[in-house]
Amino acid sequence: MTATGKMVSAARTFAADVTEGFLEITHNSFALLGLAVAFVAIALTARPDLRQAGEAQLMDWLQARQVALLGPLEEPLEPSDRTLAVNPRELPQEQARVAFWLSKKYRVAPEPLGLLVAEAYELGTRTKLDPTLILAIIAIESGFNPFAQSPVGAQGLMQVMTRIHSDKYETVGGQLAAFDPVTNVRVGVKVLQECIARAGSLEGGLRFYVGAANMPDDGGYAAKVLAEHFRLSQVASGRPMPTTPIAPPAAAQTLTSQAPVQAIPAAAPAPAASDAVSSEKVALLSTSNL
Repeated sequence: MTATGKMVSAARTFAADVTEGFLEITHNSFALLGLAVAFVAIALTARPDLRQAGEAQLMDWLQARQVALLGPLEEPLEPSDRTLAVNPRELPQEQARVAFWLSKKYRVAPEPLGLLVAEAYELGTRTKLDPTLILAIIAIESGFNPFAQSPVGAQGLMQVMTRIHSDKYETVGGQLAAFDPVTNVRVGVKVLQECIARAGSLEGGLRFYVGAANMPDDGGYAAKVLAEHFRLSQVASGRPMPTTPIAPPAAAQTLTSQAPVQAIPAAAPAPAASDAVSSEKVALLSTSNL
């Protein structure tokens, strides 16, 4: 055999040895890795405290990575820290039209309405609900009075039964947050979603919302909401719609003959059948029954 042939043969032998050694090392490494994973899984199962510590460290690492990539995380605003009004003229044109129309009809200042309209549109995007439907429910339920309360304990803009849905307020300051306008709307929308999902339709969901799901008649509640929803959708699209101002409550008196003071409008009248179903009023439905 020539010198060249010997070199080629030696090279092939060397390559074969290296390949075999690499495969053996890799096989052993994977075997060791599998054993290590098995031991870790057994340890975490036997020691929940170790698992919790590991989860906490992993969460800290993920949050640190998010801060490094996206900047500091924003803490959610408490109701007391939130701006309670927005100039409607600074909103998109569609939202501004809705805010000014509602202000005129329900005799509420346009600035706080601007905030509620903007919130309704944001919630509508996240929940796939028409924002004008959310606003229509607020109009029928409370007439945009954030401090409204029914005889059975439904509270705030969307007349949520606070004591039944107290769990939804736990992360935002407790049950008193029901009187924070934005928080009340967010909770009310959650309840509305549950009602629609349970009923399988919008109109059926509204019947659940008012507590008339098992009643032969909802007192015209769904029809009133859908009618206001239609008017608001027309306003949002730029079509003129008449407004019928709501008369101020009797408590709205003047401090002096020269300086009239208008009170916040009272809650909208409840449907005719509300006395029959008030004890079941939705915003009522307990999450344990959904």
